Amino acid sequence: MAKILQIETATQVCSVALSIDGKTITFKEEIGQNLHASNLTLFIEEVIETSGLKYQDLDAIAVSKGPGSYTGLRIGVSTAKGLCYALDKPLIAIETLKMMAAGFLFENPSCSGLICPMIDARRMEVYTTIFDPELNVLEPTSAKIIDETSFADLLANNEITFLGDGATKCAETITHSNAIFDNANFNSASYMSKLAYKAYEQAIFEDVAYFEPFYLKDFVVTQPKKKI
Repeated sequence: MAKILQIETATQVCSVALSIDGKTITFKEEIGQNLHASNLTLFIEEVIETSGLKYQDLDAIAVSKGPGSYTGLRIGVSTAKGLCYALDKPLIAIETLKMMAAGFLFENPSCSGLICPMIDARRMEVYTTIFDPELNVLEPTSAKIIDETSFADLLANNEITFLGDGATKCAETITHSNAIFDNANFNSASYMSKLAYKAYEQAIFEDVAYFEPFYLKDFVVTQPKKKI
């Protein structure tokens, strides 16, 4: 049996799950500002305890690799790598947008349209891509500035379900009749289970020493405004 601990910190969701052979057996998550640094290790301990397993019983650690929040990804990946070093277990990295689409399909198995997960990248920009119902990528992952013409070609002939915190802010801009918006939380480590198990079976592991999150955009440090 493949017992995999799964970590998702790419957005405001702090989420940890444990799966066995691709099925989630327990998870813990919370949504809020700046939760990852204080809650992630506590959630991991709670999930391990609830499962009845010990850390050494794990076969791999899986982490949501991005794109997403720079700080959140750093915390999640650093924690996952630390566990891999300490336990001598392999590291699996799952693209965050694919995990979100997989979660939507898990909850909506009869979906026949396209899926567009979106992660908020501030203002009207989002990290996004397009999947078909078999999770084939139709558009490469990119940072897009959304306006009234976004996805017009695809929407002309396809229903597209937009999901994620990035989609929420775009609902008033993308108004095509084929555009559907799902406000459920798909940034959950519980939706990583099948993808992580498939990677484990195929021995698709990362180099723990050199692996870095998929930031997509460079981190920009801004100076705080001076008080007058």
